[in-house]
Amino acid sequence: MSDISNTDIQTDFFTFFSLPRKLQLDTALLEKNFYLLSRKLHPDRFAAKPLAEQEAALAQSSLLNDAYRTLKDAILRTQYLLTLEGVELEEQSKAATEAARATGTQKKQIVPPELLEEVFELNMQLQEMRAANQMGEDEPELRRDLLTAKDAFDTKMVETQAELEALWSAWDTALDAGDKTAQTSARDAMVTLLNKRSYLRNLVRDVNEALGL
Repeated sequence: MSDISNTDIQTDFFTFFSLPRKLQLDTALLEKNFYLLSRKLHPDRFAAKPLAEQEAALAQSSLLNDAYRTLKDAILRTQYLLTLEGVELEEQSKAATEAARATGTQKKQIVPPELLEEVFELNMQLQEMRAANQMGEDEPELRRDLLTAKDAFDTKMVETQAELEALWSAWDTALDAGDKTAQTSARDAMVTLLNKRSYLRNLVRDVNEALGL
């Protein structure tokens, strides 16, 4: 576990907790270390200290909270590790979303090739449902079709999660073995799956909105 006084505020989250850059972490140990470090950084411990030390402790506390929030969530942990590896999931990123909102443009999305046909059909159904909603009309058959599509996308989400978990294991094994080729392969596959997962989530969201769920 890191020594707070010697931890650079710019350090990465794994290093902050003295953890390897692995995706299958001991979350119980992570939580234990988080609470230990939280107590060390409690404001009461720095109340009588010089202002510079108080500010440094506050900055470390902020880093601690960000690191813990990121590493305890498996998906956020994966996304964060990929950024450390030089990968930016720009199409699905928060920055891309905010930029699209600011400019009034639609955020660029990468449609997974295997979903192209389903997405084309879904978009047509969504347009019909939105038009029906605006007219105050009920379309039971269209509603059933959209619910069926939603169930299919939910299933694909579960499958994607299972594939990601297998890649977490592959990454950790490659890291232990120092196998850069295997690490690169796992990294690239994770990028593809995370983009697919994000796209599927957006599809489910669009269906829910159209159905008023």
